[in-house]
Amino acid sequence: MSILHYRVEEDLMSTITDTRYDRPRAATPERASTDARGDFLGYRDLLDPSELRRLEHAQAVFEADIRPVIPGHWNAATFPFEVLPALADLDLVRLGASTGTCAGTGSALLHGFMHLELARVDASVSTFLGVHSVLFAGAIEQFGSDEQRARYLPDLLSLRTVGAFALTEPDHGSDISRAMTTTATRDGDSWILCGAKRWIGNATFADTILVWARDTADGEIKGFIVQHDAPGLHVSKIENKFALRITQNADILLDRVRVPEADRLAGATSFRETNGLLMNSRVWVAWQSVGLQFAAYDCALEYALGREQFGKPLASFQLVQDKLVRLLENATTSLGTMVRIAQLQQAGTLHSEQAALAKAACSARMRESVALGRGILGGNGISTDYGMARAFADAEAIFSYEGSYEINTLVVGRAITGISAF
Repeated sequence: MSILHYRVEEDLMSTITDTRYDRPRAATPERASTDARGDFLGYRDLLDPSELRRLEHAQAVFEADIRPVIPGHWNAATFPFEVLPALADLDLVRLGASTGTCAGTGSALLHGFMHLELARVDASVSTFLGVHSVLFAGAIEQFGSDEQRARYLPDLLSLRTVGAFALTEPDHGSDISRAMTTTATRDGDSWILCGAKRWIGNATFADTILVWARDTADGEIKGFIVQHDAPGLHVSKIENKFALRITQNADILLDRVRVPEADRLAGATSFRETNGLLMNSRVWVAWQSVGLQFAAYDCALEYALGREQFGKPLASFQLVQDKLVRLLENATTSLGTMVRIAQLQQAGTLHSEQAALAKAACSARMRESVALGRGILGGNGISTDYGMARAFADAEAIFSYEGSYEINTLVVGRAITGISAF
């Protein structure tokens, strides 16, 4: 069944809480010249005019069609299927799977800004899009056969179907390339998959799941496209998360799942191909961390201007202005890093250690930024009636996934010393 046919919970809107300070305040005339959506140094000006118009159109869609439904879904830990048509109309999946037949749809910088602005509205929806486009559709585009691309990409690009990317296991995350225990055994014209996966985003409702498994014949890690209704595939939602609550993460059990040879990812013959996908994935997650910093800035600035204490706005106090400026410093510095990463990506010269440095640095600044913003809101900063609380919580997941801070620093450390510490 196509993902767009899933039933939408009609009564969810009744659970939406107060969305005060969810939307960024329109810049006043006094601030407009230097604070257009917080882009203090004008990095958006590096987009060409057509890309800037496309970004502004997407922002309007994010604000009108996505932001209003987020609080209720975040609180209920449900996915907003009703936003998928809007995302499909923006052609964002093609922009994410941006090589080969999907090339020419926009620059790496535009792709980054799209993730920034989507994460600014909600990090989970940005995560859904990144998993589906960069990891799943990107894998089919880059490593699939001509027949696989023809069979899967049209529906993936239009979001008529959704994909998931199953790499991490219950006992192996950072060491997955060396310690993967999920196996694939050739049996005539099929493969038999056995093992378990964990934290797999989109998996509860995905039409297809790209499962990575170790070939028992040669020991290499290969990719297999598994249909959602394959016998022996068991998917269960991970409950009780306090971060990225809208993202539907799952545990997966593979009990002798049979996959035809035609659904083995043709061009992925070792973990090297997976590493290439993960490098691009670290980049969009780093862009997410910038988006969450701007979300915190939006909420904190709006609140500080509107909240009065001791007879005057919070924004008039020196200590509050100091926090606002530090938040803007972090977000602006992180954005500058990601602009350079996008330029390297566009030129085809980006290296994994550069992506690792960007993800580590931006996510570390993000952690400080959301804490600063939450502090400005005081007690209200822990209530999900305010967007700050969601940004504060979601930041913890982004700090850890697609390479933890520690692992990314060790990737950079290996590059600068020539010594591997892991």
